[in-house]
Amino acid sequence: MTLIPGISPAIFFVFIFLIILATASIKILREYERGVIFRLGRLIGAKGPGLIFIIPGVDKMLRVSLRTVAMEIPPQEVITRDNISITVNAVVYFRVIDPNKAVVEIENYLYATSQLAQTTLRSVIGQSQLDELLSERDKINMQLQDILDKETNPWGIKVSLVETKQVDLDKEMQRTIARQAEAERERRAKVIHAEGEAQAAEKLAEAANIISVYPAAMHLRFLQTLSKVSAENNSTVIIPLPIDLLAAFLQKKEKE
Repeated sequence: MTLIPGISPAIFFVFIFLIILATASIKILREYERGVIFRLGRLIGAKGPGLIFIIPGVDKMLRVSLRTVAMEIPPQEVITRDNISITVNAVVYFRVIDPNKAVVEIENYLYATSQLAQTTLRSVIGQSQLDELLSERDKINMQLQDILDKETNPWGIKVSLVETKQVDLDKEMQRTIARQAEAERERRAKVIHAEGEAQAAEKLAEAANIISVYPAAMHLRFLQTLSKVSAENNSTVIIPLPIDLLAAFLQKKEKE
C-alpha cells in the first residue's frame, strides 16, 4: 500500500523528514535581531539579520534584540548626604551593542542591568545633597549614566541615557522647604527695597548738591509746586517763603 500513487512509503517519509529538517535549519532574523550560535556548546558567533542556516541538533541559536530598552527603576528610599529621607525613581535607556558578550558574559543582562541601576541610584543620591538633586538634576543624570555605562560595558551593553523621574519628600519636609522658600522671597524683597532706598538717597544728595550750587533751582522748584497745587483746584494756597529771607531776621535777632 502506498500513500501517494507511484511513491513508496520510505521515500515519502524521507521527503517529510527532509522538509522538517529544512524547516528546523532555516531561521529568519529581523533587522534589529541577531542570532548567537553555539555549536556543540562552543560559541560560533552572532549572525543576521536575514536568512541564516543552522545544523539541527548540533547548533543552538539565541535571539538577541539590538533595540533600545527603556527600563524603569522602581522607587528607591534614599537618605541624602544632608540626612534627608527621600524616595526617587528613574528610567534607564540602554541597548545591546555586542550580542556575543550579552549572552556569554552575563546570565541575564536585563535583570543584571536593572539591579545595577538600582544600587547605583541609591549610591549616587546618597552622596548628594537635596539642593543638588533638585537644582542640578542633569549633573546627577550624567553621573549615573557614566557609572552604569562603565559597569555594563564588559557585558556588551551601552547605556545611552539615565533620567530621574520623580523625587518625593515627606509632608513635614515639604512644609519646611516651603517656609524656607517664603523666607528667601522676603529676604530678596527687603534687599531690593533697601537698594531702592539707597539709590533714592543718593539721587537726593546729588539734587541737594546741585541746589546748593545753583540757588535759583530751588525757586524754580517752588514755582513748579505752585502750578501743581493750583491745577488741582484746591482752596488752600501755599506760598513758599525762601530761607534766605528769614536769614536776615534771624541774624538781627541774634545781635539784639
